[in-house]
Formats: sequence, C-alpha cells, structure tokens
Amino acid sequence: MKNAMRRLGETAVLTAGFMTALMPVAHAYIDPSATTYLVQAIAGIAIAVGSVAVVFWRRAKNKLKEKAGIDFDRKKESEEDVVAVPREDQKP
Repeated sequence: MKNAMRRLGETAVLTAGFMTALMPVAHAYIDPSATTYLVQAIAGIAIAVGSVAVVFWRRAKNKLKEKAGIDFDRKKESEEDVVAVPREDQKP
C-alpha cells in the first residue's frame, strides 16, 4: 500500500513537471486582481498546511509523552478554586 501511494505521488510530480516544462510561453497580461487572488489562495493553503502540521505535531508529542511517562505539568503551580461563601448577614 505504501509503495502504491509513493508511486502515485511520484507519478503526479513527474506529470506536473512535464506539463510545466512543455507548456508554451504565454505573452499575456495578468490583472492585479488575479494576482491578489493568487496570493490569497497561497496564503490560505499555507495556513491550512500549518494548522494540520500543528495538530499532527501535538498528537505525536502527546503519544510520545504517554509512552515515555513524562508529565510536563508536574512542576507547574496551580491556584486553588475560589469559592464564594456568603456572610451570615447575607443569607436569606
């Protein structure tokens, strides 16, 4: 299964490379609004890839912490819960 996925990825990259290399040169005007749209699309893709990478990184880190038995929160100080107790003169 891994070899098939790897072959599919290699084929996709080679196909995209050949299509780009064999593409004729276009002498055309690119509208600034189209360029802005392209920049937004690239930024959106970068943000999405970064978000997915962060999620997978945290999952992997948590799995490794569980396997190694590491607790990073043991040295952290936490405050106790504050409970409001009504005074005697405020009780109904």
